[in-house]
Amino acid sequence: MLWTEIRSWAKTLGYDTIKDKDDGKYYWAKLDDTNPDNSGVANSVSKLAKAIFNHHTDYKWVDLQNEYDKNKEIKRANLSDYGT
Repeated sequence: MLWTEIRSWAKTLGYDTIKDKDDGKYYWAKLDDTNPDNSGVANSVSKLAKAIFNHHTDYKWVDLQNEYDKNKEIKRANLSDYGT
């Protein structure tokens, strides 16, 4: 994912994003809103997209995202998986 793509997508949802070159973090805020809870900081572009999506959907899918992260452990193939 590119930050410019996320910035464009976020703008269509009414958010503004800033990439700080000094600390390497991404800042986002809901436009036309003075509530400080409607903004945040992310360490990567993917986390920025996730934070904006979760805020926009009122955190409706967070449980599903956490379940996915918990279950995405890579299963290694064992010799017994292939039969005899």
